[in-house]
Amino acid sequence: MPVTDDDELREILELNRVAVVGCSATSGKDAHEIPKYLLDQGYDVVPVNPFADEIFGREAYDSLADVPGEIDIVDVFRPSEEVSEIVDAALERDDVKVIWLQLGIHDDDAVARAEQAGRRVVQDRCMKPTHQQLKS
Repeated sequence: MPVTDDDELREILELNRVAVVGCSATSGKDAHEIPKYLLDQGYDVVPVNPFADEIFGREAYDSLADVPGEIDIVDVFRPSEEVSEIVDAALERDDVKVIWLQLGIHDDDAVARAEQAGRRVVQDRCMKPTHQQLKS
């Protein structure tokens, strides 16, 4: 079951390094504004976008496999049909603790695979209002 408990969500929000798959360089898009909010709140945001060299003055990586160092949370801003592939990439890494699927993004089979592999998953929920509600 995806995480819905406020205490567990607070615990997840204590993690720091967030790889944002589908991070956008376009101001005004949710995939830009929400990672920018997270960056402004002190999170170490790592953009993952094969079509950008940098976002927020930070190097953008082509894939999760290319991201150096540890990743705490994989925050997904891609269509639901791409979730399975992204979850597989996250599971190939030993360091990913949480996979967070943004509002409107679902893949129950991929969520079940991630949970069976011992990862926590948040599905169909936006990090920004969750952070505002639970951390402010």
